[in-house]
Amino acid sequence: MSIQKGTDPEMAKDGLEVTASHSSSRDHGPAVREGTTDHLPSFEHEKRLALKMDLRLLPVLAVMYLFNALDKGNLGNAKTDHMDKDLGFKPGQYNTMLSIFFVPYVLFAPPISMLGKKFGPHRVLPILMLCFGSMTLLAASVKNWSGLMALRWFLGMSESAFFPLVIYYLTTFYRRGELARRLAIFYAASNIANAFSGLFAFGVFHIESKLEAWRYLFIIEGAATVLFAIFAYWYLPKTAYEAWFLTEEERQLAYTRIQIDSSAVVGEKFVLKDALQILKLPSSWGFLAIEVCLGVPLQSVSLFMPQIVQALGYSTIKTNLYTVAPNIGGACMLLILAFASDYTRLRFPFIALGFLLTFIGFILFATQDVYNDHVVGYYACFMMTWGTSAPSVLLSTWYNNNIADEGRRVTLTSIGVPLANLMGVVSSNIFRDKDLPKFMPALITTASFGAAGFVIVLCLGSFMIFDNARRNKAQGVNLAARDVSTEKLRDGPNSPDFRWFL
Repeated sequence: MSIQKGTDPEMAKDGLEVTASHSSSRDHGPAVREGTTDHLPSFEHEKRLALKMDLRLLPVLAVMYLFNALDKGNLGNAKTDHMDKDLGFKPGQYNTMLSIFFVPYVLFAPPISMLGKKFGPHRVLPILMLCFGSMTLLAASVKNWSGLMALRWFLGMSESAFFPLVIYYLTTFYRRGELARRLAIFYAASNIANAFSGLFAFGVFHIESKLEAWRYLFIIEGAATVLFAIFAYWYLPKTAYEAWFLTEEERQLAYTRIQIDSSAVVGEKFVLKDALQILKLPSSWGFLAIEVCLGVPLQSVSLFMPQIVQALGYSTIKTNLYTVAPNIGGACMLLILAFASDYTRLRFPFIALGFLLTFIGFILFATQDVYNDHVVGYYACFMMTWGTSAPSVLLSTWYNNNIADEGRRVTLTSIGVPLANLMGVVSSNIFRDKDLPKFMPALITTASFGAAGFVIVLCLGSFMIFDNARRNKAQGVNLAARDVSTEKLRDGPNSPDFRWFL
């Protein structure tokens, strides 16, 4: 198989020419038919292939993540229906329960992600979904704080590797320049879930029964999650080049695309010692520092948006209803920035913009009299969701774009994403009941993390620009990341041909 240079606008940008040797030299991919050039793949072939994967893969993954976000974040909605009083929580116990979730979430994410790489995300992801759906179902039967604490531990364990594995899974289907908008479509399900959870809670809390309304919330969401997990186990394809919904020629093209613009070795076996080499790179620690700065505002919005909106003086039912629009706005902003990022082949400027919006949103809410000026306060809630949505997706895309080794890619993602979620421990302990109704210390702390993230992103992006220029000067060429095939980048920045994907 050969892909003609210049037939695809993306490939023309990338400066890549693919020959049969890219596929035939590997044992993992489909056999490539050599011979005449009558059926050379073109831009239209790639476009049709990408669209077919979009339609068959993204909706299912998006629904899976929607349930993931619902099952993780429904405690905030349940609390507005007085779950804490019904279960006899003592002061501080609700925050402790939120915090305990993140301990197993961080501890188990790397090993489960590595198992996902070994046995395939197409199998591990539905199993994880079945587990966290079951935990949500069981939460409807708890009688006290300790029972819910135990369930939150196992919920954190079962959700730990879900997002990292989805990110890795999508990198095996899409080229680097296609990834951000696909991840954004997938991640928008989280914002929709946050919006839907408020709307759904609004409806559920109108149920009149001897059973507390918040228990119905867990029953309905948990049951739906379990049923969809069973469907996903049957449906998800193992890899792009083994997808049941592709023709043989499409599988060959899918394999070649990943070989030249995603992975150095497609389908490479996971070797722990080699995968851990990613932690020797200074850039990896820069990415992890940004994840920490992102985690606090991201988790603050995810866990406490109902309480932030409630500070405007709304009733319980209206509070849940009014969380819908900001989360929908966050999903829209995420898609806008992600599509713009893929179009420009730039990541860090849009990540920095997200951090800036986060900072402004929390500072605005903290400094204005939002109780008497609902318009300003509610607008600040929109800015919070705008700022926290986009950086999460684009940051994961940024460092995955710069790692051609599949094992190292899944390793850094399995550390970075849970690290951001670990900051939920900070968020859940800075939003204290004694600071009601406005949570001023929490707002200032969250804004500070947003400002720090903005600075670190600009510093790391500036270093990459400088290093690319240095490498070009040393080689006497003018190359960008899109000009170098990932097949040459097994050693990452140690390769002389390496260029940072900005």
